[in-house]
Amino acid sequence: MKFTERIKQLREERQMPQRKFAAALEIDTATYCKIEKGDRRVKAGQIVVIAELLQADKDELLALWLADQVAAVVEDEQKVANMALNIAKQNIAKDERF
Repeated sequence: MKFTERIKQLREERQMPQRKFAAALEIDTATYCKIEKGDRRVKAGQIVVIAELLQADKDELLALWLADQVAAVVEDEQKVANMALNIAKQNIAKDERF
């Protein structure tokens, strides 16, 4: 699931209007609509605000957001994307040991 899909799902489950999110993020409603459609990216700092509004797991939303960022970076490099992701995973595992 993508970050945008998840926040829309959570927002709808809680029956919260988009204008409430826009106000909390200090953006207009049209801009927030673009975020949910995936036409505009959310800034990392906005994820905390969104998680609080939705009473959602911040780490889950951050992980989905980061996965979307990684996918956007590697989308043109299909040939080596999985290899690069595996290397990154190994490097992260090495760093966690210390």
